[in-house]
Amino acid sequence: MKVAVMTDSTAYITADVREKTNIHMVPLSVVFEDKSYEEEIDITTEEFYQKVRETKQLPTTSQPSIGYVTTKLEELAKDYDAVVSIHLSSGISGTYQAVASAGEMVDGIDVYVYDSEMSCMVQGFYVLEAAKMAEQGKTAQEIIQRLDEMKETMTAYFMVDDLTNLQRGGRLSGAQALVGSLLQVKPILHFSKKLIVPFEKIRTRKKAISRIIGMLEEDADKGKDLSVVFIHGNNEASAIELRDAFLQKNPTMEATISYFGPVIGTHLGEGAIGVGWYVK
Repeated sequence: MKVAVMTDSTAYITADVREKTNIHMVPLSVVFEDKSYEEEIDITTEEFYQKVRETKQLPTTSQPSIGYVTTKLEELAKDYDAVVSIHLSSGISGTYQAVASAGEMVDGIDVYVYDSEMSCMVQGFYVLEAAKMAEQGKTAQEIIQRLDEMKETMTAYFMVDDLTNLQRGGRLSGAQALVGSLLQVKPILHFSKKLIVPFEKIRTRKKAISRIIGMLEEDADKGKDLSVVFIHGNNEASAIELRDAFLQKNPTMEATISYFGPVIGTHLGEGAIGVGWYVK
């Protein structure tokens, strides 16, 4: 069985890595006023943040259409028997459901849609593992089983400078009554039951980041072999500083840098920082 691996643009796996690892991608879009841009295709992350600074109105975001996904799956059906398609949390986007619906319309290929229950490079961890396994000739079922194992230890926390975007976009759950007070602090957020919810209220940015790193260090100190990603909202220097400090204490660990691109950046805003990890 020849298995393709597909994801959406919010995994923020760069084009060169996708090409090297044979990962297929369907893009989500950001819409500024009446103009739509497919992220990772029509607009770079740097261009996006610049545009946000220059535009009074926040952009909106949209998932790929079922028609677009159907066409993509029909193309894959020419060369593959199955596709494992890994997407951002179904609790914050309809992308997972759109791919599942498209999969039912396409003949000649078995479509396995996987809900990462996360986003960004934490979602990307699943995608890269699936691509490696597909290259090794593993079946779709074997890949899904491995992704489920990874999910047992997959962890991610993030901090935003301003909750306004998340509140306005309806992406912050279980905290509507708290929003007024949360706007005065730097809450740590995480995914719970596929939704973005507050984890802990912290007074300052420095303390919030320190708390997240503390939780990462707790896992690292247990002797676990972790794969870690430091994610930034247009502030790469901050992410590099955190990664380097972590690697200084844990030189044998795998730690990478990634970013919040346009779609996720629309909701988190510039300056957001995230850390994700799992036990390898």
